[in-house]
Amino acid sequence: MPVVNSVYRHREAGSPLVTLAEYEAAGGYRALRKALLEMPADDVMYQFHRSGLRGRGGAGFPMGRKASFLPKDSPLPSYVVCNGDESEPGTFKDREILEFNPFQLLEGIVLAAYAVDCHQTYIYVRGEYEHQARVLDSALRQARAAGYVGDDIAGSGYACNVTVYRGAGAYICGEETALLESLEGKRGQPRLKPPFPAVAGLYGSPTLINNVETLAALPPIVDKGADWYLSMGTEKSPGTKAFSISGHVMRPGNYEIVLGDTTLRELVYDLAGGLREGREFKAVWIGGSSTPVMGADKLDTPLDYEAIAEAGSALGSGGCIVMDDSGCIVRASLRLAHFYRHESCGKCSPCREGTNWMEKILQRMVDGDARMEDLEMLESLFGRISGRTLCPLADGAIAPIKSAINLFRDDFVRVIENGSPRPEPMLEAVGV
Repeated sequence: MPVVNSVYRHREAGSPLVTLAEYEAAGGYRALRKALLEMPADDVMYQFHRSGLRGRGGAGFPMGRKASFLPKDSPLPSYVVCNGDESEPGTFKDREILEFNPFQLLEGIVLAAYAVDCHQTYIYVRGEYEHQARVLDSALRQARAAGYVGDDIAGSGYACNVTVYRGAGAYICGEETALLESLEGKRGQPRLKPPFPAVAGLYGSPTLINNVETLAALPPIVDKGADWYLSMGTEKSPGTKAFSISGHVMRPGNYEIVLGDTTLRELVYDLAGGLREGREFKAVWIGGSSTPVMGADKLDTPLDYEAIAEAGSALGSGGCIVMDDSGCIVRASLRLAHFYRHESCGKCSPCREGTNWMEKILQRMVDGDARMEDLEMLESLFGRISGRTLCPLADGAIAPIKSAINLFRDDFVRVIENGSPRPEPMLEAVGV
């Protein structure tokens, strides 16, 4: 299988790429030299656009199209910002790229900067990723000393600086405008849009924001060409995608697959080792905890953006959380409601109050103090919250709970009547 993010190939071989010599031996910085010495910036941008690479942070918006939105005639400097605030429950792919292959990210962000005529970039790293940030700092020092970051990169005359910025551990800063507010030293809260970051982003200047996995996919695209990337995956979902699978599987971890070539069943049973003996598949949050939950009837769904959307969920960040029949879907919904209530920035009343009420109602169900009217009240909350906030956090809080009620209504009724059983220790360990 062709591998775009070489971290996974080298991790399997037991050889992380944490020194510049190791990365160069694996073909590192070949794409950057090719771009800066042989290709005009517009040609590099065309490779991004033609490849069809979709943003791997969750929204799945085409990266090349997003980059093309930056105005070329702006008198203000442009910026490229890497979103490394990987806080979505169940998602840990970016963490592994940062820790075991930081140079590919650094090469990718400089390529993106060259394409949009940017000379200052930032990598915003999640506050809890202190070890990963230190690895990235070390890689940045090595890259700067070797002339791959800074002035006159690879003798091309092009200059680009990279700054690593540590966040403060807030989930809301994964939203791109809240991230920009935090990066400017302000409280991390979403901005009103428009204007969008491409026009007025960091310090009011044109800004391109992409996540770690997206930017790390750029070097092989430039090196091998957009047609090579298009040869993998489907027409609308080209290339590869890393899935972070956890929960009730025997081999949790990160698995990079070609989009559309692998089904959910193959991811769970073939790659992740299947479930514990005697257990049956119950549910999965396929794209992180903020995506609608799917049941066993969707196991043969191909893993690509369109197929997952048709199945009623979203590919999202690829944080795949699996639950077998030992789990309680109501208790899992409570855990998620608690998380989103806690992480709401409180700026929008529907989110601030709505997530609080969702948690309270679900807590009553789990405690055995609820009535059937509480289920109706919970459902009525969804319409009062959805689409009424500045950022998608509220919709992400609703999606897993609303879908769980639709798919497993009998479980909610049973819990209201009898209370919720205690989860098994393994379920608590994975945070579900």
